[in-house]
Amino acid sequence: MEFQSSMKALIIGDSCTDVYLYGNCQRLCPDAPVPVFVPLYQKDNKGMAGNVYQNLVSLGIPAVLKTNNNAVVKTRYVEEKTNHMLLRVDSGEERVTRMSGLTVEFLKSFTVVVISDYNKGFLHKEDIRFICENHPLVFIDTKKIIGDYCKECSYIKINSEEHRKSFEEINNQSEEWANKKMIVTLGSGGSVFDGKKYSVSQVEIKDTSGAGDTFLAGLVYEYLKGEDIYKAMEFANKCATKVVQMKGVNVI
Repeated sequence: MEFQSSMKALIIGDSCTDVYLYGNCQRLCPDAPVPVFVPLYQKDNKGMAGNVYQNLVSLGIPAVLKTNNNAVVKTRYVEEKTNHMLLRVDSGEERVTRMSGLTVEFLKSFTVVVISDYNKGFLHKEDIRFICENHPLVFIDTKKIIGDYCKECSYIKINSEEHRKSFEEINNQSEEWANKKMIVTLGSGGSVFDGKKYSVSQVEIKDTSGAGDTFLAGLVYEYLKGEDIYKAMEFANKCATKVVQMKGVNVI
């Protein structure tokens, strides 16, 4: 199915710059038991909500990104030959400010709203509730514990660890609605929705960073083609499987 020309996605959430600094480690420091890192080259990408945005655009969906001022930077120091990460340095999270200026009229100008909430301060629960209550098609990926603030969303994408953290609270509140909307990603184990497991091909994994963002983008893209969440699950798995075979954060 071809996309309608009027289709457009809004991605809302925290963004960062993912910096990969690749180098060589051939000896230990003489004054401390740590490797000496010699930088070779650097690779920068939009991360978090910015990565979801770039993947959707790459797949052919016109999109708008509403995010922070990109003050957040995640710098990874990686040994080039082995692809082993030695250190990650995060900065700028303290400068993230809360989103403002969101209106019902603005939301309704988009076919779908994709919430990519890394819980850095750009989105509060009340903001997510407002979005879900004022748009008919909302996909959520949040690092917050799931609660009734996202009850009116369409689907919740969540990884297995986040699901474990949310599971007890959800059950304590008898939130059956949440279980019916949750799409749980299992890494190399694939994903689960509506009691069905969607397996993935076994491949050599080089880097899982950003794979969840790619999964979310693929899910939204395929769903917009025919509103078939089951086909969307299969396509999202394929997208995530493709990017984990590459170094760093990559766009599908």
